[in-house]
Amino acid sequence: MEPVHYMLNFTLVLRALGAFFIMVQLAPSILSADFSRLAAHVQEALEGGGTLLHVDVMDGHFVPNITIGPPVVACLRKAVSNTVPLDCHLMIEEPDRYIDSFAEAGADWISVHQEACIHLHRTLESIKQKGLRAGVVINPATPIGTLSEVFDIVDYVLVMSVNPGFGGQKFIRNSLEKIRKLAAARTAMNLKFEIEVDGGISQETVADVVKAGAEILVAGNAVFGKGSARANAEKLLSLAQDAMPASPKMARA
Repeated sequence: MEPVHYMLNFTLVLRALGAFFIMVQLAPSILSADFSRLAAHVQEALEGGGTLLHVDVMDGHFVPNITIGPPVVACLRKAVSNTVPLDCHLMIEEPDRYIDSFAEAGADWISVHQEACIHLHRTLESIKQKGLRAGVVINPATPIGTLSEVFDIVDYVLVMSVNPGFGGQKFIRNSLEKIRKLAAARTAMNLKFEIEVDGGISQETVADVVKAGAEILVAGNAVFGKGSARANAEKLLSLAQDAMPASPKMARA
C-alpha cells in the first residue's frame, strides 16, 4: 500500500471517529507553506495528521496584505485528495461578490468576517445554499455577542487570536476567554457549531486553546516554518490531544 493511500484512509478514519468521540483537528495554513513546492509541502502536513487545509485570502483592503485568489485554490484542489476539505477564510471586503468564484474553484468551507458583512445572515445562507460549510469570523476586538443572531445557521465560528493580515504574530491571550464564552454559549443554546482558532497557534499555546474549547486549530508557522512539516504537525496534534478533556463516551467505554 502506498503511503499517500494510507494517509488518506487514516484521515477518513479520524473523521469517522469524530462522530463518536470529541476530536480536535489540525488545519495547516498554506500562507506559511513554501509556494515553490506547495503541493508537496501541504502533503507533508497532511501526512502528519492535518485533516483540512486553511487558505487565507486577503485583498489589501480589509487587511493590510494581499495573498491569493480562486486560481490558487483551483490548483490546490487538483493537487490534494477530494477527501481533504479546503477551508477558505475570506479576509476581504464585499465577500459576497467572490463566493461563487471560490465555490467553483473547489472550496469546501468558506468563512467570512462579521466586520466585513453588511448582511451577514444573507451571506452565510448563500454559502450554505451552494452545499458548502459556512463559517463566521470575528477579530480580536469583536465580542461574540455580535454573532447571536447567526449562531443557529453557522457550521463553525472562527476566532482570530491575532489581528488578521500577517502570519507569525504573537497569540493574544484574551482570546482564551472569548473561546470559553463561545463554548459556553454553544452549550447553553444546545447548538453544534465547531470552534476554530487562527493565529499564534504553537507548541506553547496549543494546549491552552484546546482546554478553552477549540476543536479546529489553524497553524501556519508552527507547521511549515522550520523543520519537517510532517513532524511539526504530529507534535502539535499530540500536544492538542493530550490537552483534550476526557470524552464522556470514552469514559464509559
